[in-house]
Amino acid sequence: MREIKLYTTSGCHLCEQAEEMFLYCLKENIDFKNDLSLSQVEISLDEALMDHYGVRIPVLGFNEKELAWPFALNELQCWLNELD
Repeated sequence: MREIKLYTTSGCHLCEQAEEMFLYCLKENIDFKNDLSLSQVEISLDEALMDHYGVRIPVLGFNEKELAWPFALNELQCWLNELD
């Protein structure tokens, strides 16, 4: 199972939208459902993460690949399809 990280912070409504979009992709694509999971990374607990992601969240990450907001559903689906 490949773990996608959602860089987020408490109360971020855009992060909630990104999570909903990710879950929709899992629901609609059986390959994603069986192969992907999502874990949230709270950036406010780490100064380095705040410096790196503070104005970019939500950001989805897998290995060295990232998808930063703003992104549309079709962009998320393409990004997920391109993961190795």
